[in-house]
Amino acid sequence: MKLLIMGPPGVGKGTQADRIKDKLKILHLSTGDILRAEVEAKSAIGVDAKLYMDFGKLVPDHILIEIVKERISKDDCENGYLLDGFPRTLPQAEGLDEMMHSIGHDLECAISLTADEDELVERLIKRGKESGRSDDTPEVIRNRQKIYWEQTAPLLDFYRGKGILKEVDGSGEIPEITERILDVLK
Repeated sequence: MKLLIMGPPGVGKGTQADRIKDKLKILHLSTGDILRAEVEAKSAIGVDAKLYMDFGKLVPDHILIEIVKERISKDDCENGYLLDGFPRTLPQAEGLDEMMHSIGHDLECAISLTADEDELVERLIKRGKESGRSDDTPEVIRNRQKIYWEQTAPLLDFYRGKGILKEVDGSGEIPEITERILDVLK
């Protein structure tokens, strides 16, 4: 099964991706982790990406798509994967779609986790206090949410138009949310 998970900051994408991958026996592929691994390995694509990262710039879409392509083409992705953190914009989604078709893959489901914005702010403030993350302040959190809704939310219509969007309530206890996701995947 080839899936992607998305949702606003604090909704629990990473937590749920870890749980879903185990239940479905597929890989959880975090784009950030893949990118860092390529940079660390000093692969050709990683070297290209690092040039942008070293100057605090976003890695261009074509490089991200190539990195994802290389990763999902490996044998350990044969049973499926769950993409987390990519795509984030409509051009990335279109590029991902085109690339996947070129290698004979099709995205089967786009899971969108939803939750009340104020609840998410509270979750992230709590996480910041527990983990010491300096980027989990109310101002930074609200800005990240604004960016999400401006840049990533258009993906909802894109995947809805393809008939693969599944919106799942991301509030409540972690096991409950996992069950909701598994129910929509049946």
